[in-house]
This record gives sequence, C-alpha cells and structure tokens, in this order.
Amino acid sequence: MSAVLHPHDHVAGEHHDDHHGAPHGWRRWVFATNHKDIGTLYLLFAFTMLMMGGVLALLIRAELFQPGLQFVNPELFNQLTTMHGLIMVFGAIMPAFVGFANWMIPLQIGASDMAFARMNNFSFWLMIPAAAMLASSFFLPGGAPAAGWTLYAPLTLQMGPSMDSGIFALHLLGASSIMGSINIIVTILNMRAPDMPLMKMPMFVWTWLITAYLLIAVMPVLAGAITMTLTDRHFGTTFFNPAGGGDPIMYQHIFWFFGHPEVYIMILPAFGIISQIVPAFARKRLFGYASMVYATASIAILSFIVWAHHMYATGMPVTGQLFFMYATMLISVPTGVKVFNWVATMWKGSMTFETPMLFSIGFIFVFTMGGFTGLILSMAPIDTQLQDTYYVVAHFHYVLVAGSLFAMFAGFYYWSPKWTGFMYNETRGKIHFWWTLISFNVTFFPMHFLGLAGMPRRYADYPMQFADFNMLASVGAAFFGLAQVYFFFFVILPVMLGKGEHAPQRPWDHAEGLEWEVPSPAPFHTFETPPKLDATATRIIA
Repeated sequence: MSAVLHPHDHVAGEHHDDHHGAPHGWRRWVFATNHKDIGTLYLLFAFTMLMMGGVLALLIRAELFQPGLQFVNPELFNQLTTMHGLIMVFGAIMPAFVGFANWMIPLQIGASDMAFARMNNFSFWLMIPAAAMLASSFFLPGGAPAAGWTLYAPLTLQMGPSMDSGIFALHLLGASSIMGSINIIVTILNMRAPDMPLMKMPMFVWTWLITAYLLIAVMPVLAGAITMTLTDRHFGTTFFNPAGGGDPIMYQHIFWFFGHPEVYIMILPAFGIISQIVPAFARKRLFGYASMVYATASIAILSFIVWAHHMYATGMPVTGQLFFMYATMLISVPTGVKVFNWVATMWKGSMTFETPMLFSIGFIFVFTMGGFTGLILSMAPIDTQLQDTYYVVAHFHYVLVAGSLFAMFAGFYYWSPKWTGFMYNETRGKIHFWWTLISFNVTFFPMHFLGLAGMPRRYADYPMQFADFNMLASVGAAFFGLAQVYFFFFVILPVMLGKGEHAPQRPWDHAEGLEWEVPSPAPFHTFETPPKLDATATRIIA
C-alpha cells in the first residue's frame, strides 16, 4: 500500500499529490482503510457501547437501591444483567483495545499501516449490525436474552427469539475479532522495521501479539458452544438438553474454555498500556523487560488450564477441584511478576503525576486488589460458599473496570495528544481520575461484604439486612456514571474539536517509542519507507 508522510516528518521523502492526503466527508469513514481512522472508529464505537452498557448498569443499581421491587420485574432485571454483561465485554472492552491496537501498533513498529487494510475496514463494520442486533433484542417478543452473559443452558433453550439474534450477533463479533487478530499478527511479524527484533518491541505490541493468538484460539470455541445451543433450540439436537441425554454441564466446560482466556484477552493489552506509561513518568527504563514478555506468554498459556475454577459448585470430583485450584494459584505468579516489575520501575524514579500516571497507579493498586480476591476465589472450599454471590461480582469488576477500563483511560490521556494534536486539560483529567477512583470503590467495595454475607447475584430483590450496602453501591454507581459523562463532554470533546493547547511532538519528556518520532497530530500516512532505528529500537536515526 502506498503511503506518504507529512512534509514536516523527517522520516518521509516528500509530500506527493493531494490524493495521498486524507479523503474528506463521509467516504473517509465508511471506506476507511487507514489504520488511524479505523482505530478512531473502534474507539468511538466502544465508548458508545460503554455508555449504553452503563445505562443498563444504572437501571440495575436503581432497582437494587432499596429492598422490594421498585422499577422493573425480575424477568426484565435478568435481561438487564445479561445485556449489560454482553455489551460491556463484547461491545466496549474488546473493541476499545482493538482500537488502541489499530492506532498504535503500526506507529510503534514503524509500519506504514496494518497488513490487510480492507479486511481491517470489514472487521470494524461487522460490529455495527452485531451491536444493533444486541441492542434491539429488548424489542423482540419475550424481551432480551435473560440467561446471564454466560448464556448457560438449559435457560438458553427456553428463551424467546432474542436468543437467536444474540447468538448471531456474537458470531459476527467473533468473526470481527478473528479478522482483527490475524491482521495484528501479520502486521507485527511481517511489517515491523527491520532494525526492531522481537525482544526490542514495545510491551504494548508484545501484549497484543499474544492476545491475538489467544483470540484466534478461543473465539471458535465460543462459536461452537453457541452454535450447539442454536441447534438444540431449532434442529432437534440435544447437546445440552438433559431430556434427550444432553448435559448442561458440558456447555459450562466449553464456555469457560473460551471464557477464561477471554478474561486475559481483556487484561493483557491493559498490561501493555501500563507498561508503556509507568516508565515514561518514572523516567526510567521498564524494569525486567524480558521477564514481562515471558510473564505475558505464561499467563496466556496457563489461561487454558484453569477454566473449571468457575465450576467448583457443579459436583466436580475432588481431584478435579484440586487440579484447577493449584493451576489458578499458579497463574497468579506471572501476574504478580508484572505488578512487581511496575513497582520496581517506579522505585527511586523521578516520578511526576500527570493524569496518565495517576490512572496507571490507580490501575496497579485496584487491579491488585481484584487479583487478591481472585486468589481467594481460586480455593475450592471458599469458592463453594461464595459462588454466585456479590463477592464474585466485586472481584471481576475490580479486574475489568479498575483493570481494563482504567488502563484505557490512562492510554487515552497518554496518546491523545499524538492522535489529535491537542493537549487535554490536565485539571479536568485529574478531576476525572479522582472522581472515577473514589466512586468506583464506593460502588464495588461494599459488594465484597454483601457477598460474604450471602447475597446472591442476579436477584432483583433482597432482605433488609443487605439494604445499607446496596444503597451505598447504587449511589456510588450513579456518581461513577456521571464521571464518564464528564469525561466525554469536558475531556474528549474539547480535544476532538481542536480546543486547547497544541501538542508538541513529544508531550512527555521521557516517553520512548517510535510514535513520538512523528509530529502531533500523527500524519495521515506515516513510515512510507521502513525507518532506520538506533540500538534501542526506540529512536529513528535521521
């Protein structure tokens, strides 16, 4: 693909005809093949879905504000919990990280674009009908799917037609993920600058390379599980229907063989973002780069042998429980290595606390808390008591909201000057951070106590003894949602509309990487010819 750099970019030859510049109007976005435009589309789509999923979460919390049924009946409540989970996982978290990958990977490895530009466009646009099918399922006869985001049989065999549209939507989203992953792998392995060996790649690129292999391995497993569900519903098979000799527990095994690597698919790119930001603001090289790469690979491999820790309560033999318990404890070791490396990077560094660093430190602190509650849940005798309680809800929100989402916020604040050419407002960024951190903990920390006291999840009503903590969590959730509205109107919109200070080429003094070698905003086409790099593979030799 022909690509030409901005005239001010010292990597390029010179600027050519007008048709090499950015196209104008709606065609630029509908027919986008430029990795930066497609990255922007992914990020905007993901933020829209985040807001949509957030509205469903606030409806859930409004219902749980007090005991008794306030606003919704239990059936609609289950639809809300199911759709909240599906939209957040498949519509918000995963597409957002693919957006970061599209924007940053070619810039970080000195590639002109993604390897398969038209497939890149197709993989994005597949998500629009999928999202429309998911969102519109509330309006189908019988309402949205209400089997929980895990879509367990036999409930899925009893749902209305929205279950079929949900299955089709997940197939489309899965196909999109697989195409995106193939694109990322080929781009990284075939298109990086010749002077950049694998062990000199930025950590964000490494984490996405490993994540892409995970996606290719497990998305077909999910496709298989939901296709078996579909044939059980309409074509007379009985894979998961006990009346015909099927086994609902088999569905759980297949789903979680996908579902547990999926959890790491949603956190490994976050590790990569944090590994870029912490060294920049500690003004030190990342401590233990090689061990970070090996730890990431170890997490990916081990993620395939821990799936049944979600299933201790299903009557698993004790030998099976012990295997999955020890395997789950083992996977906490490489995760702990990463946390140690981030802390060691900060140790005795000349740290400053701009918004990207604040979100990164917030991530490390709160993600570690989520990791510890996961370690507690890994123990079969404890998990048998806490299974399907609010303790589990608290655990995975600490990992996914304070994990994935905080890392995305950190990444936005870190790279948005390069994307837009404008600096965000630092004061507003810090307000967004503290508002988000405090309201997040007010929302989810009380859920640990609710779970320990025995409150089951996915219940629309509860007895009086759970009232105070639920009221606190609902108030926190409202403030957390408002913080993200503030983020959109007072942080994102101003930089997108070009308000604020112009960003210099290197807005962060000590940030390393090829993305800081091009002007801000990054030109429409970058690295027409592979750049010559210095020994660290982080700077271009003029």
